[in-house]
Amino acid sequence: MSYNLTRLPVDALLRPTSAATAALVRLDERIARSVVGSGWIERMHFLEACASLWIDGELVHLEDLVLHDANHDVRAPTHEITIAHDILKTRRRIAVQRPEWALSDEGLRSLRGNTSELVVAGNSSEPEPPAATDASHAEGEGIYLADPLAEEFAEIDAVLARSAAALTEASLVGRPRQRDRDPLVYDLDWNEDERFEEWSAVLRQTENLPSVLQAIVVLDAWNILAVSQHAPWLGRLLAASLLRQAGLTTGAHLAAINLGLKSIPFNRRRHRDRDTRLLALAQCLVAAAELGLKEHDRLTMARQMMERRLVGRRASSRLPALIDLVIDKPLVSAGMIAETVKVTPRAALRIVEQLGLREMTGRGRFRAWGVL
Repeated sequence: MSYNLTRLPVDALLRPTSAATAALVRLDERIARSVVGSGWIERMHFLEACASLWIDGELVHLEDLVLHDANHDVRAPTHEITIAHDILKTRRRIAVQRPEWALSDEGLRSLRGNTSELVVAGNSSEPEPPAATDASHAEGEGIYLADPLAEEFAEIDAVLARSAAALTEASLVGRPRQRDRDPLVYDLDWNEDERFEEWSAVLRQTENLPSVLQAIVVLDAWNILAVSQHAPWLGRLLAASLLRQAGLTTGAHLAAINLGLKSIPFNRRRHRDRDTRLLALAQCLVAAAELGLKEHDRLTMARQMMERRLVGRRASSRLPALIDLVIDKPLVSAGMIAETVKVTPRAALRIVEQLGLREMTGRGRFRAWGVL
């Protein structure tokens, strides 16, 4: 299976991609100069992880993901929560690396989880163990003839032999082979390495296109080729990394592609016609930037309102630390506040009332709060 790059609708995509470029640059400029920029970025990581599961047909509540990330789960984490947390950690990992890391050979191997291994033709995977030292008694004499340290030396020789074999195998060029997988979990006919090579070819062939156009083509190719059997969300992160590498988003800011996709009807983003899909992806980037600007304005206003409550407070007040926490996290629990602000759980409830935070869960127990 291959992705056809002929007859790309460049003329039809010029205006949408230009609008997406302008919107992303405008948002990035706002975030780079904002007092709530770091908090906005951290919130986007959580919102994007939940939105990514939504795009793939699963539902994860934001509060459950935040509490799971802080090790304050109120119930056993579900399989969906675990996947969302993997997405969250992957976004953070990409964000702290240099912009070109995610699409480098090293980055792609790491992000794909090293799903293939090298197998050297004609070379056994297990080295031959060294010959054991004969530690027998001399016949008829009862005299022990073996070196008393022979057993220890034999173990050291075995370790050195295994290490040398592993280094030799790693230095040779082999062919990729999928690890043995459970047929109940994996489709054994799904050649992920071959699909990834097809996608990599698309990435190379589109490197001279404008950044936004390349990102949407690469993302569409990832979806059509179905590169990853169990991590379709990785393609959206790679597309966001491509925009960051091009300089449209700077610092730790990754474009919120999943939030933008939520605003696009399913029958358009998964349309059988490629031109319709590409146009929908370009429009999703515009929507993502607009949603980001609205969230930034909301956080800025919320911080200004909370800072008014600091007037007349003592210099040792814990409210400033709590303000920073609720800006960084979509919601906070009493345990999270106590752990971060360094107060008791009872004091955490008291300063929450002083700050006037909104209770987000509607529960009597295991409550959590956030900004309005």
